[in-house]
Amino acid sequence: MSMTWDFCTSLYLSPSYITPFFFHCLSIYTRSSSPFCVKPSLTNVWHPPPLAHGQLAARTQPGGASDILTIRGASTVGRLRRNVVTTAVAGAPSKAHAVPVKAVEVWREFVNRRWNPESRFLNLERMMDDPEIQKHNLLPPGAPSSSVREASVLFKLASHLRPAVQTLSLANNNISSGQLLSTLAHYLPKLANLSLQNNNLKVWRDIDFISGRKGKLEHLRELILLGNPLRELEIQNGRGDKYKSDMARRFTSLIMLDQEAIATIAFDAPGPSSTPVTEKRATATTFPYDMRPPFITGVEDSIVSNFLVRFFPLFDDQRAALLDVYHPSATFSFSCNTTIPSRARIQGLHVSKDMPNQRKLDWGLWLNNGSRNLNRMGGGVDKVVNSLHLGSEEAIRAMSTLPKTKHDVSGSPEKFCIDAWPVGQGENLKLFISLHGQFIEEPSQGIRSFDRAFVLAPAPPGSRAKLNGWDVMVLSDQWSVRAYSTHDAWHPGPMRVQAGDAMPTQQPTGSTLTSSSLIPANARAQLEHTISTFSEPQRNLIVQICERTGLTAKYAVDCLQNNAWVFDRAIANFEQVKGALSRDAFL
Repeated sequence: MSMTWDFCTSLYLSPSYITPFFFHCLSIYTRSSSPFCVKPSLTNVWHPPPLAHGQLAARTQPGGASDILTIRGASTVGRLRRNVVTTAVAGAPSKAHAVPVKAVEVWREFVNRRWNPESRFLNLERMMDDPEIQKHNLLPPGAPSSSVREASVLFKLASHLRPAVQTLSLANNNISSGQLLSTLAHYLPKLANLSLQNNNLKVWRDIDFISGRKGKLEHLRELILLGNPLRELEIQNGRGDKYKSDMARRFTSLIMLDQEAIATIAFDAPGPSSTPVTEKRATATTFPYDMRPPFITGVEDSIVSNFLVRFFPLFDDQRAALLDVYHPSATFSFSCNTTIPSRARIQGLHVSKDMPNQRKLDWGLWLNNGSRNLNRMGGGVDKVVNSLHLGSEEAIRAMSTLPKTKHDVSGSPEKFCIDAWPVGQGENLKLFISLHGQFIEEPSQGIRSFDRAFVLAPAPPGSRAKLNGWDVMVLSDQWSVRAYSTHDAWHPGPMRVQAGDAMPTQQPTGSTLTSSSLIPANARAQLEHTISTFSEPQRNLIVQICERTGLTAKYAVDCLQNNAWVFDRAIANFEQVKGALSRDAFL
């Protein structure tokens, strides 16, 4: 059924005028729906920026641009009216024949009278109390016996206003069903601010008529639902945060709800885009900013260096001696990240023959002693609580159960990255130290990387820390132990994007140097020596080229290097030149 039919059937007429008036309207709106009729369009209308904080509320408060636009308290529903649209002829006798008035024209005049083009604000508050609406016995949305058709007429007329409507108030209309609002998003898709204050919306389904799916008020920035049972019951039952969250999920562009700002996360769902992105850009190989050197600010370098140089030797060899440096109410926890970093995996660090001890490392020694990785925490709340150690004695007791370590802080300072700065102020001034580095785990002699964060405070005079030569004492110690990755990550200079440079592609053949039967036994020793300096993925590619082509390791390496370590390109290149290769190029 077309909107032409909706317009005509929305006019409630007395029996004496239904036939001529119905066909008169039908002929007018049938002509207007012709494909040759030029209709207004919102697609090319400039959409204004959102209102400033609380602008909808401010614009609709008493004393604003016009008192008639005020959002006031709820009103009682007006009297029921007969569905007759008539007007008296001036000077005619009281019993003169009534002249029919087109209801659409009455609604149009009403909308124009309530429209403020300067502020782009349409005030449709308290429609049942409007004298013209009462005079013509029309049924606005929210009136008893009103339907979605009257609302559709109003919203369609509003869509013809210029400039386009930015702010709409439907406050104080006793709207009790969201179905009356179901066509709002269709006619006013760019609406930025909406007030439904002091209506009678009770359930979430009422809100879903204007939200929840693509195309439903995707540009709405401010919404007011104060005075609706749905909102008031959620607040009274202590579900205010859930109410805000559910609203923000339904209206992803919303920044103001019930005259309060909504906390947004940068990573929330992106807004709709009117322009598809078709441009293909080159993959970046570096980040836009270089890695900066470590920094220590707001505190003397000697305080930080003296603490670390003394702390780690004791931690490695005599952890019980650290009891004095931890505050009696200090906290300590550690967590394990067992995932091998992508770069370390690509470089083959954990299977390299140059680092044979990496295969001897056992995560069980850490995971079974209270790792506090909250993403993988099993055992419920008790384990979460018990893995946070409170007090100096508990902290030292927890450390003593962990594997022995060796931090070469003094001998290889480039393997550590230290940042430090003060936090707090006045008497609450503290020192925060962020430390990244590596240590050797005993007895396996394998290497692990770690991140450690300390919160330090000056050691008070007479304290056990001060009496034992410590300038500071530890308030908090959080230690994250992870799989080894080189210290190149914090080397000053351009930062390489992980997926930026083309990395060697490992072909799924499954063959290895030790298990291959295609390479002669007398050539395997030489091949193993040649490839020992390459990463694991590169070694696999070299072996595969040797097996496939019969080339020696030297020629296989040349072939791969000249073809960017791409297996298929190397094979294709070999097929082109194999006739010109000398005998010593082959095994």
